[in-house]
Amino acid sequence: MKKKLLSFAFLFLTSFCFSQDHSKIIDSLKTVIFKKPSDSIKIKAYGDLCWYYRTESIDSAFKYGNLALKLSKETSNQVGEAQAYNDIGILHYNLADYKKALKYYDASLKIRSVLKDTMGIAALYSKIGLIHQNTFKLDSAIFYATKALKIYEEKNHTRYIAYIKSNIANIYRGLKQYQKALETHLEIADVNKSINDNLGLTRTYNNIANAYLFLKDTVQSEAYYLKSIDLALKYNYKKELAGLYNNYGGILHDMKKYLEAIDYNTKSLKLREELKDSYGITSTSLHLAGLYLDLGDFNKARNYLYEGLNLSKSFNINELKMDAYDKLASYYAFKRIPDSVLYYRQLFKSINDTIYNSRITKEIAEVQEKYNSAEREKEIQTQRAEIAEKELKLNRKNTQIIGLVTLALLLFLLGYLLYNQQKLRNKQLQKESELRQALVEIETHNKLQEQRLRISRDLHDNIGAQLTFIISSIENLQYGFKITNNKLKGKLTDISAFTKETINELRDTIWAMNKNEITLEDLQARISNFIDKANISASNSNFRFNMDEALSKELVFTSVRGMNIYRIIQEAVNNAIKYADASNIEIHIKKKYEAVVFTISDNGIGFDINEIEAGNGLSNMKKRANDMDATIIYKSQIRKGTKIILSV
Repeated sequence: MKKKLLSFAFLFLTSFCFSQDHSKIIDSLKTVIFKKPSDSIKIKAYGDLCWYYRTESIDSAFKYGNLALKLSKETSNQVGEAQAYNDIGILHYNLADYKKALKYYDASLKIRSVLKDTMGIAALYSKIGLIHQNTFKLDSAIFYATKALKIYEEKNHTRYIAYIKSNIANIYRGLKQYQKALETHLEIADVNKSINDNLGLTRTYNNIANAYLFLKDTVQSEAYYLKSIDLALKYNYKKELAGLYNNYGGILHDMKKYLEAIDYNTKSLKLREELKDSYGITSTSLHLAGLYLDLGDFNKARNYLYEGLNLSKSFNINELKMDAYDKLASYYAFKRIPDSVLYYRQLFKSINDTIYNSRITKEIAEVQEKYNSAEREKEIQTQRAEIAEKELKLNRKNTQIIGLVTLALLLFLLGYLLYNQQKLRNKQLQKESELRQALVEIETHNKLQEQRLRISRDLHDNIGAQLTFIISSIENLQYGFKITNNKLKGKLTDISAFTKETINELRDTIWAMNKNEITLEDLQARISNFIDKANISASNSNFRFNMDEALSKELVFTSVRGMNIYRIIQEAVNNAIKYADASNIEIHIKKKYEAVVFTISDNGIGFDINEIEAGNGLSNMKKRANDMDATIIYKSQIRKGTKIILSV
């Protein structure tokens, strides 16, 4: 039995209620617009008019679809814009202008993706899949259909799941997996019955009939076509009925019931012209051309052939162009014009190669197949056997390749697992090493801390006690004996004062040694204590100390760094008191970028930085700054005071 291209089920694009009087709905929608409603309601009304006009007047449908799109853009209504693109895409789809339909579907898909409108996205995936299905891009068709199915399964929409599975089954049919397509359609029929989806059941019966036809079971195919036709007539599903008449006409054609086939195809053509179904008109015209060829009515055959060819070219429908070229070759074979036969067979072969892009088949002799001798039939069978043998070899090679790829994947997986295991082992060893290092550092730190505590205790208990004893002895000498020598008396007083200062410095050192870290708050308190003492000893000087509130008192320095900062401030203040004869001494602590800045300024006599030789005080401050990787700047002018800036 000769296989024919059958029409696809156009899901989501057919109205569920053709019997409804659209003119009344259209009038009521126009009344709504006349009352000047809000923009959102007007956009909805324009969209509905686009939908209902699509079967009444395609020009009006485009008019209202474009009005909905324009107003949606002007009012930044993304929902309306996405719907308008969708509706206009459907109009182009119904005209078989698949390129423009795909353009509008893509525009709608971008907006709905931003809006996260999952149901709208699923519907668009389904429509895009149907475009690829109708243009024989079956890999893309199944890709988009599967994406739509996944969304509907997540949402548990039984009706839509059945529709998408039906489309996927039709793709299986296009891939020549007829048994798989049939099983899927039979499963869908049970779902349609369970949810009383008569439209879905009508389409499914049609698809089952198609599957049986490809499996060469004409009896079952005819039975399901008739079941589907009965449902379509009962519920007035015009679009489905048009396709069914066309397909059933194909069955009658194969049964050589040409006049009955012409009757059904003529009914199909009339309905498709009424529905303005460009694809269907083209397909049915070519079916009628084939019937008239078989009846020998070449004039009618020629008219339908060129009508079908022109339509297929205008809509760029490759599979229908193939059918037209095939039948034209048959027509010119009947007319015994071999040049034209070869011309149209070459056109047929060119498109066939473009569509399948896998193997080049020699089908130029297809027209002669009906008329050549038994020897020619035998030659064709031999060619088919050779092709089958090549396919078998190709399948074997594919199996070998799959086996090798699988083996390579297993080896890669094993290697990856071993690599990962070694990587984890290395990481574990590294962590163990880091842990051991940390333990060693902690132990060393603890030992150092113990040593520091021991030294600080020794300093306090021994050196501190000895210094205190010296002070006490000097004071006893001063008060126990009447010393009349003023020079000696002054010397003893100086020694006593120096010793007391040494005790204070010793206490500062012990304070720093007893701490692992010195907070800014600790440093502030220490500086305040020092200033209080300096204020007592230098009664002619005024002291001012402030700290920027932006600085956190929890800021931490190491004990060495904290002690160095304190000593630099101490040295700077002492210099201002002893050498600068300053009446105002200020200490400021503030934050500047990522640094803490300590500024000690006075209004003393100052000095020339370029001429003065750096004494121990300035040298010590600079050395301490260098030790803690800080910067220190001296600014001074004669009789204008001195400013020391330490940035840590």
